[in-house]
Amino acid sequence: MKMHLAIAFSLSPWTANGVADYLGIPTIQSIQSERIIFSGLKMYLVESKGGAIVCMLLALFFLGTWPAILTLLERRGRLPQHTYLDYTITNLLAAVIIAFTFGEIGNSTIEKPNFINQLSQNNWPSVLFAMAGGIVLSLGNLATQYAWAFVGLSVTEVITSSITVVIGTTLNYFLDDKINKAEILFPGVACFLIAVCFGSAVHSSNAADNKAKLTSFSNDTKEDLENGNANKEKAQFGTAHFLIELENKRAIKVFGKGTFIGLGITFFAGVCFSLFSPAFNLATNDQWDTLEDGVPHLSVYTALFYFSVSCFVVAVILNISFLYRPVLNLPKSSMRAYLSDWNGRGWALLAGLLCGFGNGLQFMGGQAAGYAAADAVQALPLVSTFWGVLLFGEYRRSSRKTYVLLVGMLSMFIVAVGVLMASSGHRK
Repeated sequence: MKMHLAIAFSLSPWTANGVADYLGIPTIQSIQSERIIFSGLKMYLVESKGGAIVCMLLALFFLGTWPAILTLLERRGRLPQHTYLDYTITNLLAAVIIAFTFGEIGNSTIEKPNFINQLSQNNWPSVLFAMAGGIVLSLGNLATQYAWAFVGLSVTEVITSSITVVIGTTLNYFLDDKINKAEILFPGVACFLIAVCFGSAVHSSNAADNKAKLTSFSNDTKEDLENGNANKEKAQFGTAHFLIELENKRAIKVFGKGTFIGLGITFFAGVCFSLFSPAFNLATNDQWDTLEDGVPHLSVYTALFYFSVSCFVVAVILNISFLYRPVLNLPKSSMRAYLSDWNGRGWALLAGLLCGFGNGLQFMGGQAAGYAAADAVQALPLVSTFWGVLLFGEYRRSSRKTYVLLVGMLSMFIVAVGVLMASSGHRK
């Protein structure tokens, strides 16, 4: 990371100016030095490969954590419409904070204007690309909050991330003029595909385990009721009793629903996610030469602002309509009910901040090292699976086969992250 500063040297303390400096009295020279320092300060941008990797690692943690928070709220019975409306407010707030801090550091130049100056420039082709990216991201995020209930947090993240890598990373590689090392990048994509195979096998094996638990529980419960020995102990993670209690408590009921509904929603979300990063890439680098001569490219911070505004608008419109016309047999709600629902609101607001700052960090890293390499954050199932096991008891009391497949999936994702990050190039 580089910030170009002019450095002013103080005079000797035995000179008049030095005495004045020692006494805290500003001199002409010190005032001029401060002006030089201020004028030499440029917009803060991540420029080094190391800085880009740090951004991607932080983004990986943030983007892998916020889905777990929304899943937790749904499992506690909070309506997803209420949760997503809260989430989208702070998601936009994060983009505004980034724009007015990082985007406003230093003086505005012709080549790199600050955030405020770019708002009045004739850069609408790039703005529209940024807003298109925000629209598909909003649709993808909206779909996944329903997919998590049907397919599970870990498997949903694996499928959507793999689709994003296969489609989005390939598009970004060519949009970035192949600045990433193809001999490293595409083996990393292959690692993601292998991890998807493991993830699908994990889901199949775990579903079979749960079915066996519920069948056994049904037979045992029938015998207990006949003998008058009903079990009243607290349900433990991984037991059939726990699965039944979860179904009764959660907002989205999944028992008896077809598997293809959840998978269809998941694949739709994956396609949406695969398009938002290439759209953002086009917004900040104008590979298709849509801007007029002399109009500077959108900075990451300005593009993120427009990106988040469109994401916010789509989310508000759809979720308000879902309050009154819910999908998947969810109960109806209203704006009054939403405004009075404070149960879990703080967690939903935190999730929005994590997602907003995670997106910003991903784009900052992608601008420096290539958006194809920045797609390494799509290894977020590593983080989501950790939270899924820790918070929700996923895969507890499962078969040995499920555990072996789970370890294989996570190991392959770790390899995929390392390979994609190793493919980082440097934008000229």
